Amino acid sequence: MKPEPPSLDLIQPPVFGSTVVAAVPQGTGWRTPAVLLMLMAAAMQLTFAAWSALQYNFAHEMLSFTGREIGIQQSIREIPGFLSFAAVFFLFAFREQTFAMISLVLLGLGVAATGYFPTAMGFYITTFIGSVGYHYYETMHQSLTLQWLPKKTAASTMGKILAVAGVAQLVAYGLIFVAGQLFDLSYTIMFVIAGGTTLAMVAFMMSTFPTFPESSPQRKALIVRKRYWLYYALTFMAGARRQIFLVFASWMMIERFGYAFHDIAALFFVNAAILMVTAPFIGKLVEHLGDRRALLIEYAGLAIVFTTYAFVSSAWLAIALYILDHALFAMAIAKKTYFQKIADPGDIAGTTGVAFTINHIAAVFIPVAFGLLWLVSPAAVFLSGTAMALFSLAFAWLVPNAPEPGIETIWKERTAKT
Repeated sequence: MKPEPPSLDLIQPPVFGSTVVAAVPQGTGWRTPAVLLMLMAAAMQLTFAAWSALQYNFAHEMLSFTGREIGIQQSIREIPGFLSFAAVFFLFAFREQTFAMISLVLLGLGVAATGYFPTAMGFYITTFIGSVGYHYYETMHQSLTLQWLPKKTAASTMGKILAVAGVAQLVAYGLIFVAGQLFDLSYTIMFVIAGGTTLAMVAFMMSTFPTFPESSPQRKALIVRKRYWLYYALTFMAGARRQIFLVFASWMMIERFGYAFHDIAALFFVNAAILMVTAPFIGKLVEHLGDRRALLIEYAGLAIVFTTYAFVSSAWLAIALYILDHALFAMAIAKKTYFQKIADPGDIAGTTGVAFTINHIAAVFIPVAFGLLWLVSPAAVFLSGTAMALFSLAFAWLVPNAPEPGIETIWKERTAKT
């Protein structure tokens, strides 16, 4: 069945149906694309996890930030995500694998420099630099993942990648906890160690792994197709909803329950340990349930979690919610595999950049707006997250049971059967 012609194709016309799909690239020995994806994920998390565990306490203790300033900082952090569409244009100069490594270098440098600029403006600037690296890395990593992994086993391999990332998070959080409990390390030193570790891993990967080919030639253009609209809608809602978890769930732990940075590191450590164990099973569960049912479970669960966040008064219940929240987000693997199944293989790089921009449209203004709302009613912030989860749930009902090119929604699936 041929899909309907797309009405919104920017820069290049579609050639769906004429693309010759190359074989999935293979490596030699342990130097395979899957292992490289795992090491890149670990390198990113060693820096990003440490920065995430330290940033709120650094802002609270060293810069005297309130919800207003932390909202501004988080909105600045999301600006590079909004500009992720530009990543595709760098592919005229770099291969995706090379650009992913360059992005990791930027992330490491931005984090390593954070402690040397203990002012609001300095924190904003280093946050922006690190965020450019993080978001462009994520764009390339997701694109390469969808190209390099076979469709039948993609979800389970993504689960393994999440598990490796969880190990890296464990290392980062464990070291921060030890640094806080046993050593009198400054924020400056901890940021330098976090950024420097990623830079060392990039040097190792670039000197050890070959450059793998993409499975299909990628169109170096911004690609927006009408038939991908449901994927765009799910991506937009995920970006809006994620801010409630990333910014305000963590901030609540510090402001409401008085957690120190080593307490936050301990919480993140437990969270990462659980993810490390469960992520491979979540990947297999997504393969077993299918994309549609996995997304329905994720969004229904998140609606319950956010509603409970709004009225939580127990630190232990807040911790349990945080862990459950993170586990449910792991099921977002289903959104990626849904797109992998409906996409023209040559669209992946261009569409991934556009999707990251869509993901960050709301993320740019939500931290600032909700930071102000937080000063009035923290409960209203979390109830807004509930509303976003319910909107996502409504979109998930439209995902077909067996997505493929031309069968992008449940309506098209039912039409094809009649």
